[in-house]
Amino acid sequence: METNNLPSERYAALVKLAAFTATATALLLVVLKIYAWFATDASAMLASATDSILDLFASVMNVVILRFALAPADDEHKFGHGKAESLAGLVQAAFVLGSALLLVFNGVDRVINPQEIVRTEVGIWVSIIAIVMTLLLVLVQKYVIAKTRSVAISADALHYQSDLLLNLGVLLALFLSQGYWLQADGVFTIGVGVFLLLGASKIIWMSVHQLMDHELTEDELDKIKQIVYAHEGALGLHELRTRQAGQNRFIQFHLELDDGLSLLAAHSIGEAIEAEIIQALAPCEVLIHHDPSSVVSNELANNEKPVD
Repeated sequence: METNNLPSERYAALVKLAAFTATATALLLVVLKIYAWFATDASAMLASATDSILDLFASVMNVVILRFALAPADDEHKFGHGKAESLAGLVQAAFVLGSALLLVFNGVDRVINPQEIVRTEVGIWVSIIAIVMTLLLVLVQKYVIAKTRSVAISADALHYQSDLLLNLGVLLALFLSQGYWLQADGVFTIGVGVFLLLGASKIIWMSVHQLMDHELTEDELDKIKQIVYAHEGALGLHELRTRQAGQNRFIQFHLELDDGLSLLAAHSIGEAIEAEIIQALAPCEVLIHHDPSSVVSNELANNEKPVD
């Protein structure tokens, strides 16, 4: 996965763009689909309207939580508020799970009790409009995700990607339910519900992954080590610890230096290495502890001793 090197202001602007665009799109789709459901009495259209309502709630929640996630560090939150974004991902996943179960239940009922759909032209036109609007939104979200790797926007994008399949399924179900295959209305609804269940599991894993302070990727860890080893004044590093909260990465390690260096020289080497890491993995915070090489072996030995 590529590293996100966006400035904080640019990151905030992009995720806000995606969040507000999703909210506006969901609101309009809810109005259109509820109208189409009343006009057609189609189970697939009801499921689609319900899914859009849940999307709307999720997107609004996204906007609210992202306001906290993007806030700068303060006296009470020295490491910032980035983990709020992972919480938003969990909230999104909960909405996806609820939506998926509702779709499955409605689909099963319509398979068991199939009904002929009326005024199918209304449902067809609304579904076409929904597909076009959702496709444009997904393109915006994909662009933002590629630039920011935002968990919250990734979770939100899952809803609308599934909506593309859902709306296509509705179109096909409306067509087939006109005397060709009455159960099509329910079958496609169940299929999309299963897809959502799988997607929600992925978002839950991504969110928990960050909330549990998981290490950065192997590529990012290798990049940190390469920067340290490439500096002529550095003899090595140990106790490398990393984590990520939202877009921000937190990196700390012990830098091994020659015993004969002055404090000023050791400080200069650490400053140069810190600057290179920040340039490569921004936005991030780097904390370096300077160790003379003669104490490294004892320090490592003490760290390996079991705690009673």
